[in-house]
Amino acid sequence: MDMNGERRIALPRAVVWEALNDAETLGKCIPGCQSIEKTGDNGFKASVVIKVGPVKAKFSGSVQLQDIVPLEGYSLVGQGEGGVAGFAKGGAKVSLADDGEGTVLTYTVDANVGGKLAQIGGRLINSTAVKLADQFFDNFGTVVAEQAGLAKA
Repeated sequence: MDMNGERRIALPRAVVWEALNDAETLGKCIPGCQSIEKTGDNGFKASVVIKVGPVKAKFSGSVQLQDIVPLEGYSLVGQGEGGVAGFAKGGAKVSLADDGEGTVLTYTVDANVGGKLAQIGGRLINSTAVKLADQFFDNFGTVVAEQAGLAKA
């Protein structure tokens, strides 16, 4: 599965960068997130419940940040196990750029799934991934704006 997109967030780049590296903020934004914690300087582990078509599963996994350029972006590599539902693994690249008083966040994702998830079919997996990404970024804009003491971004 490959996915890419771009979102404008009406907040300064430094605020967006800080939020992208904060476990508590990410936990409030990730759909279905039950727990998330930082594991060292550049890693996180999380537990997330997701539903893809008829398959609902709890995934436990980890993400490692790499190629970090402060205030500009990073790459991340991660994997998650969902028991009989299967697994997901892959990576993403996140870049930030100024856009007036706001920030443009650009992302590309390359992920693979296996197990029951892989049997569901690519179209359903892709549409679910797009929906989850949209939910994350909608949540992210709202949560970070609230934390910064501003109205919805």
